[in-house]
Amino acid sequence: ANYVRTQWEAMGLTVEDQVFDVRGNTYRNLIVKLPSESPSGKGKIIIGAHYDVAHDFPGADDNASGTAGLIELARLLKDAKLSQDVELVAFTLEEPPIFGTEKMGSFIHAQSLHEAGAAIDLMISVEMIGYYSDEPGSQTFPVKPLGLYYPNTGNFIGVVDRLSSRRSTEVKRAMRDATNLPVHSINGPAILPGINFSDHLNYWHFEYDAVMVTDTSFYRNTAYHTKDDTADRLDYDKMAK
Repeated sequence: ANYVRTQWEAMGLTVEDQVFDVRGNTYRNLIVKLPSESPSGKGKIIIGAHYDVAHDFPGADDNASGTAGLIELARLLKDAKLSQDVELVAFTLEEPPIFGTEKMGSFIHAQSLHEAGAAIDLMISVEMIGYYSDEPGSQTFPVKPLGLYYPNTGNFIGVVDRLSSRRSTEVKRAMRDATNLPVHSINGPAILPGINFSDHLNYWHFEYDAVMVTDTSFYRNTAYHTKDDTADRLDYDKMAK
């Protein structure tokens, strides 16, 4: 948390703490608000990544990669002429044993927006964006038939959405316009393993549109939640894209 704060403050940004207690310990989400110059009336865009890691593992892909992306987004957006308010949030407590509970940092944040009656256009969860492979067969799927529709080489980024939404298609289109990194999207039911395995699930709980941008986690990166999730395994060129 201190590292993220230091990076953002060095850019001249104001960082807000959202402090909460869990099991006798104090935790914090870190928030940077970037106001629009000419509001479009569409509501706010939330972009978030969790900075906690599972157990005492290095967590380079999960989720230092997403956190690095969030830090860099602040640098790219701070002087941009925005047509919508943007809120960048570094979450804590995404990992087990808190995952799936109302003590997740993202649940705390989503609940605060809901209670304030905030108009939210879209939430984007940046969840593992650093691991890629050009080896055929390096990409796996929660169910085999998906292999008929998506590449079996893990050199793309994914946009994940719930079945009833089409926001992933919109995000995919925007990303394809901005980068030559292959981008694919999927809409799936909650029973499909992995669809809701990040902070976006808590915004769905409050009926906000939300998507996850991801390298597909354990469906590609075999070092997920192990001691081998180290920085030397990441592809920084693709992560930057």
